[in-house]
Amino acid sequence: MDDVFRALADPTRRRVVEALSQRPASVSELAQPFKMALPSFLEHLKVLEGCGLVSSTKTGRVRTYRLAPGRLRQAEDWLSTQRRLWEQRLDQLDAYLMKLKASQRESE
Repeated sequence: MDDVFRALADPTRRRVVEALSQRPASVSELAQPFKMALPSFLEHLKVLEGCGLVSSTKTGRVRTYRLAPGRLRQAEDWLSTQRRLWEQRLDQLDAYLMKLKASQRESE
């Protein structure tokens, strides 16, 4: 899971994941919007593939990448759990503050 979050920490890789969420694409299609040398861009794809966020196939001379949604779902599940936990804690804090405020009014 750490590798997934590390990979998604980079804005270039997040944009690649966003592009692949629309449809599979070749290396040249993915690299086109970025102002960087192809070897540098390939390193981003290597990171994404290494952590399991994308997969690739090669047909002839064309390598096509596609999103591997399973790893994204794992990250989403972890984030959802954290969100529920913090919402619960904030609700408890809110209830405590409301109770405190009400008791202060009564003592006035």
